[in-house]
Amino acid sequence: MLRKIDHLAKKNKGLFYSRVLQQQTLKQQAQFSGIGLHSGNRVNMTFLPAGPNTGIRFRRVDLEGKPEIEARVDNVFETNRSTTLSKGNAKIHTVEHVLAALAGRGIDNAIVELDANEPPIADGSAREYVKMLQSAGLVVQAEKREPYYITAPIELQMGETVISIFPHDKLKITCTSADKKGRFTQFFSTEINPDTWEKELAHARTFCFYEEIEYLIKNGLIKGGSLENAVVIREDAILTTEPLRYKDEFVRHKILDILGDITLVGRPVIGHIMAVKPSHSSNCELARHILAQIRKPIVTAQTFTPPPSPKDAEILPAAKGSPMPALDVMQVMKMLPHRYPFLMVDKVISIEGDRIVALKNVSINEPYFQGHFPAHPIMPGVLQLEAIAQVAGILTLIRANNLGQLAYFMSAESVKWRKPVRPGDTIIIEVVLTKSRGKIGKAKGICRVDGETVSEADVTYMLVDP
Repeated sequence: MLRKIDHLAKKNKGLFYSRVLQQQTLKQQAQFSGIGLHSGNRVNMTFLPAGPNTGIRFRRVDLEGKPEIEARVDNVFETNRSTTLSKGNAKIHTVEHVLAALAGRGIDNAIVELDANEPPIADGSAREYVKMLQSAGLVVQAEKREPYYITAPIELQMGETVISIFPHDKLKITCTSADKKGRFTQFFSTEINPDTWEKELAHARTFCFYEEIEYLIKNGLIKGGSLENAVVIREDAILTTEPLRYKDEFVRHKILDILGDITLVGRPVIGHIMAVKPSHSSNCELARHILAQIRKPIVTAQTFTPPPSPKDAEILPAAKGSPMPALDVMQVMKMLPHRYPFLMVDKVISIEGDRIVALKNVSINEPYFQGHFPAHPIMPGVLQLEAIAQVAGILTLIRANNLGQLAYFMSAESVKWRKPVRPGDTIIIEVVLTKSRGKIGKAKGICRVDGETVSEADVTYMLVDP
């Protein structure tokens, strides 16, 4: 039966994403070594088979305990020039090319082992990863694949970027790319299946503009960069060690990035993505909105269920590593002593293990806008820092044996304010606990608006009895 399913999938690749019924993994492991784009360090990477419903996971074998990071948008840490995943103390940079290769070939379950903090960049495309998958081979698993069909349009605009997804019977990506000066404007559209992926997208290399190189070098982003693994555009000239692989190679690479970032939804997505000047920030934000649409029926169902009993409504300690439901503002106020006008958390979206995501709606009615500044209202950066500290406090307090205590903010390091926050913005506050010893805790916090980082800091706090 499984052989027949595999045969049908190969016979009709055009319907691959929507019609393959079973999950897939690798038959055997495959290895590749190379240089990391940003670190410039030697990296060894291994693709390994994984059991059904495992999903895609990155494993840092160079760190104690070999921690794993699930390829989920909830674990996205940063989207500046590439997509970075983080969980606890572990990070993986530039995951999008690997994810695109796995998604393009239709692999649902795999472990990606690395002995450094990013995959080897190879030639800047996904060509080497395709070779790895070809050598490893695929195997069909017994468990059912559950793609998500987009049920209603999702449309986002972030600066010059416009990205949308519409209901469609297959996965299709249409993209227009150009730089801020309108140079090298390119358009491409394709359905995604193993055949189109390998022929039309996998070989498209990453690229950058010459004037960006100084910024990238100063920020330590391309220590391993060279013309061997990227195409450089200088004015109207294209600097590369070989001719362009496609006449519209740049936009095809943008589609490659979109495919990799959308994989972070955690399951195959069926719909038509249309993007103009996409970025990793916009791609990941679209993934978040898709995930919200997936979860919406569950939320709606919960809305029409009978209200919980008082006992059910209590805040209970979470077992380490287990997901928790969101906390509304009433539950938040049971945990934090802060009140108007200093409560900086309106809702907790999710708590899982050492990671928490919360939300703060910024209203024009906030009292600090009377003086900061009347003609140009901007949320004070120190209050964003306070929001990070409060969310970190919730994460610490909700862990077993900490309920009923208070979390005192002690210090902040590596504080950065990147963009202004204005009335009408919704701040998503993500905090990861990095260290906990006795009564002292440390955490990394990031505030985002529309998927873009507006502030970040490392905070230290202490638990005390009230």
